[in-house]
Amino acid sequence: MNLETKWLEDFVALANTRSFSASARQRHVTQPAFSRRIRSLEQAVGAQLVDRSTTPVTLTPEGQLFVITARNLVEQLSECLGHLRGLEMANEALDIVAAHSLALGFYPKWISRLQKGVGELPTRLTAMNVGDAIHVLREGNCDLMLAYHDPYATMQLDSEAFPSFSVAQVRMVPISVPNEDGAPSFSLDSSGSLPFLSYSQGAFLGRSVRMLLKNDPLRMRLKTVYETAMAEGLKGMALEGAGVAWIPEFCIRDDLHHHRLVRAGGEQWDIPLEIRLYRCSLVHKPGVERLWKRLQKLPRDFLESP
Repeated sequence: MNLETKWLEDFVALANTRSFSASARQRHVTQPAFSRRIRSLEQAVGAQLVDRSTTPVTLTPEGQLFVITARNLVEQLSECLGHLRGLEMANEALDIVAAHSLALGFYPKWISRLQKGVGELPTRLTAMNVGDAIHVLREGNCDLMLAYHDPYATMQLDSEAFPSFSVAQVRMVPISVPNEDGAPSFSLDSSGSLPFLSYSQGAFLGRSVRMLLKNDPLRMRLKTVYETAMAEGLKGMALEGAGVAWIPEFCIRDDLHHHRLVRAGGEQWDIPLEIRLYRCSLVHKPGVERLWKRLQKLPRDFLESP
């Protein structure tokens, strides 16, 4: 079967207007040429699609069945071409999803450094929790995902369908506001209970903190006074002196430097985290594939945030 796209578009127009002359004007061809193209379509599909004995013309039963397929094909092709043109107009901007803390505290400096290795890189960033980000990646609704690697996840992403590589090794550290002497107001080395600023149950970072404290007596001394899924929310409460919290170090670098926050415990309380960049290999987008190949050739100091 040898079908031309213009024949399908002609047939859809004829089904809408029920007039050869009106359809020919709409398709910017002469009526004889339009009629020949409809004949060619009928020959290609091996069935009479139009009843020419009536005015206005009607579709035969075969035509009524085929017009559904023709409309779907024309619409799908139009949507696809529109999408491709949109990508070209947007200079192949990449859709990236990232965990909230990464979007706010990590991404700006990392993407700026990365562009020194790959050049200008238009992106659209959407912040969401890790679970939602994984769902978006699985559905092929983003180009890249920036997320914490979770070696204890019950459902791991298949490495062939969702390849990734490490872009940073970071730490989550316990912090508190300082007291008048500059020491932590809430120290993990102190005795007695401590007000605890906790991640909510479903948050990835919260699971990392719970695993650290799982078999430690400190867990019994931490009394939750506030919880949220976002590290920035815990940081805000910590700055108000509400308690102790574990925050990714890149989120609080300036606060530690200016002594607005201090460490609440030694390095034994740090939690190592790995940040990885993921893509879905089942979605073939030339711009993403070219970028991925270029990233794999870059020195690690361009990929990893300083």
